Amino acid sequence: MNHIKVDNILGSRRVSNYFWATIILIGGFSFFLIGMESYLSLYSNNLFILHNHNMLFLPQGVVMTFYGMTGILTSCFLWYTIIFNVGGGYNEFNNTTGIITIFRFGFPGNNRVLKLQYKISEIYSIKINIQEGLSPKREIYLKTKDKREIPLTKVGEPISIKATEEKAKDIALFLKIQLEGIG
Repeated sequence: MNHIKVDNILGSRRVSNYFWATIILIGGFSFFLIGMESYLSLYSNNLFILHNHNMLFLPQGVVMTFYGMTGILTSCFLWYTIIFNVGGGYNEFNNTTGIITIFRFGFPGNNRVLKLQYKISEIYSIKINIQEGLSPKREIYLKTKDKREIPLTKVGEPISIKATEEKAKDIALFLKIQLEGIG
């Protein structure tokens, strides 16, 4: 029997983040170029190939430049989180040593690495929280005997209810503790 169970947690390196970071960068850069073109056309005619003579720098060009800069900065932030894999890590359940390790990457700095360790004897149960609606939540928590709840699931794309229940049941059976929240 295997005495160590490791669940890898996908952080910000999801396909959807790559997609949105790219789309926002292209859109922001396009808006910024159009805004700058409207500004530079005040001083020179036919400076750019796609010049629109109807666009004035005030107010349209200013707004386009602002939206462009906002889009570029937002995209840079998304790429920053992707490069540093913010939120990525693993959950390790070790029956040999009796230790549960929760490891996550954060933003660069003094607190970049979050590493929590708990003794299995300190754990009361595995808790499932399922909420349906406009923003559904399907979360698995490690519940300690002093009533703290430590999340074990990744943030973002919710998995199916059945997969959530199966994963929670596997963890509870592996650790030989009770399971809460399944109706």
